[in-house]
Amino acid sequence: MQIVAACTMAIIGATLWHSPRVRADAAVAVVPPAVDNPKSAGAPETAVLAGGCFWGVQGVFEHVRGVQKVISGYAGGEAATAKYETVSTGTTGHAESVEISFDPAQISYGQLLQIAFSVAFDPTQLNRQGPDTGVQYRSVIFYADESQKRIASAYIDQLNQSHAFPRPIVTRVDSLKAFFPAEDYHQDYLFHHPMQPYIAIYDLPKVENLKRVFPDLYRAQPVLAGASMVKVD
Repeated sequence: MQIVAACTMAIIGATLWHSPRVRADAAVAVVPPAVDNPKSAGAPETAVLAGGCFWGVQGVFEHVRGVQKVISGYAGGEAATAKYETVSTGTTGHAESVEISFDPAQISYGQLLQIAFSVAFDPTQLNRQGPDTGVQYRSVIFYADESQKRIASAYIDQLNQSHAFPRPIVTRVDSLKAFFPAEDYHQDYLFHHPMQPYIAIYDLPKVENLKRVFPDLYRAQPVLAGASMVKVD
């Protein structure tokens, strides 16, 4: 089955690797970025981030206030290879990614990066996240313009210089060429499969971390990619 095969051998890996980073009490609450765009009214903006299996990253940002929609997908490769089975070979250049649409009046691009580094993924793991290994699970900030590039690069420098993590950040900052939505069965996976072992062990604690570390930005009702109408609170 496609779903069972997703995110490598996720269920098997969940029994073999249990990093303390995924515990609900083990988030790294990093400081806000010193360089950021001020929050201001305007058209919705997008951020494309990669940080391991997209199930958990999507699930985290669907609970962030000011986020309007999150789509799981692929970035870093070509359209012809943006298919789960092909991406899983690790030969396409793609990383499992999410496209986050957000209201810049409610949340800034820098705040999204702060959440990503604090609770969504570990930016010090190279070409892996937890039990998932391979370049398709690398962490990447795919910037859409020079402003996003400036904020992301400055933030990584800031966190490295302050030794916010015990190891250097290896998250890449790459230009976004294109984002390709993943197959329908990957969308809102955390919401639809909360009892799946991989989700329960690795991804639900990330949502709990978000609630605990960022209570002002947490919203209990997720905004779902598959919803016909998106409720923004």
